Amino acid sequence: MKRSYNFTAIAIIFVFALTFAVPAISSATGDGPMSSLKKPVNELIDILKDPKYKDKSAKDAQSEKIWPLIKGIFDFTTISKGTLGKYRKKFDKARLATFTEEFTTLLGETYLKKIQGGYQNETVKYLTEKIKETKRGPRAQVKTMLVRGSIEIPVHYNMLKVDGNWRIYDVKVEGVSLVKNYRTQFQKFLMKKNPDQLIEKVKKKAESLKQSKTEKE
Repeated sequence: MKRSYNFTAIAIIFVFALTFAVPAISSATGDGPMSSLKKPVNELIDILKDPKYKDKSAKDAQSEKIWPLIKGIFDFTTISKGTLGKYRKKFDKARLATFTEEFTTLLGETYLKKIQGGYQNETVKYLTEKIKETKRGPRAQVKTMLVRGSIEIPVHYNMLKVDGNWRIYDVKVEGVSLVKNYRTQFQKFLMKKNPDQLIEKVKKKAESLKQSKTEKE
């Protein structure tokens, strides 16, 4: 079935917003990875449906309500390293921190605003949870289905434990990995350019998206 652009964007947004709209869940609560995904759903939907954010002038306030919560659960350092692939070794500690910060901003500007204008009562089916022990600690995959009417899109979450908290380090929408998608783009760039140039490119892209949004408003 052919997907509309808006629904595909919604699928991606649910990855970044719906999943990460609560503080990190401590293992002391007994919550597993699937439970830590379920809890944010109601909070995000409440924010999206809240009539006080209906007007365009209130969208920034709505974003400010969601985005800090996303940062609390998303392991941006791990996902940023993943997008760099074999070129990660070219980034020293300071450059990696800067890249992570700029890439995080880019993700927010790319996806977060789309759901604010495109949410249409989507729901999520939780299918399976699989946890395994690795040399790097517990890893998990939670399989879900994003549903709008008769359309269903599989969204899988790869998670790891950091200081006792389940955090997302990759997501797959219809089998397409977010990390691998960016890795392909960044590695092609880094074949000819240096880390500082990639950081600048990512920063400019985020600024361009932000400026475009401001002009539309």
